[in-house]
Amino acid sequence: MNPLIARTRFSVLDRSRIRAGRPAGEALRDTVRLAREAEALGYHRFWVAEHHGVPGVAGSAPTVLAAAVAGATRTIRVGTGGVMLPNHRPLVVAEQFGVLESLFPGRIDMGLGRSVGFTDGVRRALGRDKDDAGDFAAQLDELLGWFRGTDPTGVRARPAEGLAVPPFVLAMGEGAAIAARAGLPMVIGDLRDRDRMLRGIERYRSLFRPSPWAARPYVVVSGTVAVAGTPEEARRLLLPEAWSMAHARTRGTFPPLPPAEEVESLASSGAMSAKERGFYEAGLAGQPAGTEEQVAEALEDVLKETEAQEVLVTTSTYDREALLDSYRRLARVFHA
Repeated sequence: MNPLIARTRFSVLDRSRIRAGRPAGEALRDTVRLAREAEALGYHRFWVAEHHGVPGVAGSAPTVLAAAVAGATRTIRVGTGGVMLPNHRPLVVAEQFGVLESLFPGRIDMGLGRSVGFTDGVRRALGRDKDDAGDFAAQLDELLGWFRGTDPTGVRARPAEGLAVPPFVLAMGEGAAIAARAGLPMVIGDLRDRDRMLRGIERYRSLFRPSPWAARPYVVVSGTVAVAGTPEEARRLLLPEAWSMAHARTRGTFPPLPPAEEVESLASSGAMSAKERGFYEAGLAGQPAGTEEQVAEALEDVLKETEAQEVLVTTSTYDREALLDSYRRLARVFHA
């Protein structure tokens, strides 16, 4: 048994990725089914995400989906990775998590991010603009105040007030400092850009102030991890998401996941532009992917470098059975 991996928590973030040619509702039902499997395999948490107006993602209402996941499971922690706080009034977010915690006591996590929409059109539809992310620290403080009952309006958040729903900050750039100053656990990605991740973690730990939520820094590193019987099979798991990311970076839309064989055909036929191929290859590089032994070695390196307490696995692919097999194999790695 690898002692470093054995003492690390492993969790799952599923973004309800839509598959090409399949309905969006199926992606949501797939997320709930995966949560049941993750619970049976011994994963610590299962989180869902928030995206608006994205063709390839069905998860637009994370607290609603989290309720479905929590209702379909019994013991695994359930939460959001995350609710994008600038898109919502903090009171409403507090009320939503208060309801979740009341229905599923002791199992709910409140992961919070500071993004404000994928495109200008989405931001206009939400009534937000890019500058709203700059108020994240104040929004976070207001949200936590609703649970403490300290909002100056005199209004009480029902049933949130007095409940202890663990908050986490999804840290991108300035988010690390915000998480540290608030004394909250931090989730940081991605595993491909290790230098940037390490800089964020160092900043977080150096600025951390103990709080009622966390007495010491708590780091969750997030990213794709693909495990299969051979390195080639593991790499194929990465192809659909790598191509979708390349498409988004070059064409401005994040599409449903295509089958791996379709992506292989695009790559071999020369149909990708040089810019698309650059993003595509970057999406395949640096991910912990391979056999169980190879991934165990890669994860050990990640944990030695980051000293993280938890790994949040965010893998998406077209082949759901291959994805489930990957999570099964990864569970054998951290249970070994």
